[in-house]
Amino acid sequence: MELFWQGITQALHSEVWQVTSLSLQISGVATLLSLLLGLPLGITLALKNFPGRKIIISIVNTGMGMPPVLIGLVISLLLWRSGPLGYLHLMYTPWAIIIAQAVIAFPLITALTVTALQQVNPKLRLQLLALGASPWQLVMTLLREARLSLLAAVIAGFGAAISEVGAAMMVGGNIKGQTRVLTTTIALAVSRGDFNLALVLGFVLLGLAFAVTFFLTSVQQRGHSDEYHS
Repeated sequence: MELFWQGITQALHSEVWQVTSLSLQISGVATLLSLLLGLPLGITLALKNFPGRKIIISIVNTGMGMPPVLIGLVISLLLWRSGPLGYLHLMYTPWAIIIAQAVIAFPLITALTVTALQQVNPKLRLQLLALGASPWQLVMTLLREARLSLLAAVIAGFGAAISEVGAAMMVGGNIKGQTRVLTTTIALAVSRGDFNLALVLGFVLLGLAFAVTFFLTSVQQRGHSDEYHS
């Protein structure tokens, strides 16, 4: 118990608030980017039938189990000074971590979007087409029907992003005051043998993930409750 309180005291005198804020900002932007890219692709894969569709879905499903360190390695090679995107000078910046986290969350959101839309009653789509609904009206109605599952996709994407450590450290460099997030700070504390600080920061990370997930879950369940009572 004394070890835990020592960790809290040390955390309060460290850059924990800055690290927590940066973690939330980076993971939030990464989740938003993966949603902006994954949602349209998921809609296309769920509603369109075209050559190579099953192959793309298989690639997306495989991406859900892709090792984060491999993603970090690929992004590092792309963003390195001698790499094809080196001229952007994004290596060891928050944007490098955002890109890595977005790539990690992207297949999760895409695959869960496909699953969510495919679980909607197919008769609804036929009814909408029979009533002369435009493609935009069709998509928006189906998204509304699948909104609870889509929120679960967002929760999963955010969880994958904020809990990532390997890729974040590879492309961000764990630079104090610039790219140091909660997960990389915990890894650094453990490597130094500072287990009390690592333990406290672990609880901070868990609390932050719970707070965001609780908010999204509340929105999800409120929608479920409205749907139940309607």
